[in-house]
Amino acid sequence: MSDLGAGFGYLMKGQRWVARHGRWFGFGLLPGLVTLVVYAGALIGLGYGADDLVGWATPFADDWSSPWQGLLRTGLTALVFVFGLFLAVITFTAVTLLVGQPFYESLSEEVDRSEGGEVPESGLPLWRELWISARDSVRILLRVALYGIILFACGFIPVVGQTVVPAIGFCVSGFFLAEELTAVALQRRGMVLKDRLVLLRGRRMLALGFGVPLVLAFLIPFVAVFLMPGAVAGATLLARDLLDPDPDPETEPSPGTTDSGDVPPAPRTWSA
Repeated sequence: MSDLGAGFGYLMKGQRWVARHGRWFGFGLLPGLVTLVVYAGALIGLGYGADDLVGWATPFADDWSSPWQGLLRTGLTALVFVFGLFLAVITFTAVTLLVGQPFYESLSEEVDRSEGGEVPESGLPLWRELWISARDSVRILLRVALYGIILFACGFIPVVGQTVVPAIGFCVSGFFLAEELTAVALQRRGMVLKDRLVLLRGRRMLALGFGVPLVLAFLIPFVAVFLMPGAVAGATLLARDLLDPDPDPETEPSPGTTDSGDVPPAPRTWSA
């Protein structure tokens, strides 16, 4: 199976996991519901105020004749709302994970426990975990904002701006969404943001296969809330595979040896 298909498979496995563990599904809904109410209000406000914002930002077009003034401002208003929606998709996960840190930590640990093997714990107090999550989220959002500004500018390129640029935007959103979600499990394993990004870049298509379908699904109102518990569960399963992929039974090394003979296996490299 290709990495794209495998990434989507982890998303489906996570949804099936929470479907079999209904209590954890309900447990994981609460942070998303709180965040959704806040974001819905913000997007409604942006929808009502985007045209006024564009009018204020383009005074040079006040004297333009029809239809050029309308075309410019209508196009910019649409781009402003799309840009806000783009940021909302990315920041929704970051804010929901921050609000629901204790909820999703417990859910992720339960997934690890149900799959067997080690169940890592950060050993940090809650305030410290919240601080690290908030700091890393800001760093991710700064990266997303930079990409967003570049893509926003490229949106004015004829044809390319209406076809290629949105596709790239979904891929950027999907990659960073995968990072935010796998961070719940990887942070418990002692991995800092820099190392998490390196790990995901090494399996970029796997991350996109997991994150891009979520980005598309999150564009539908209320879907993000109901998919979040399964997304966290799936991201935990994905993180386990990234750090400790199942060996091929025909080539599995004998006890006391490593996968390549010289290089230690991945979990020893990344674990705390």
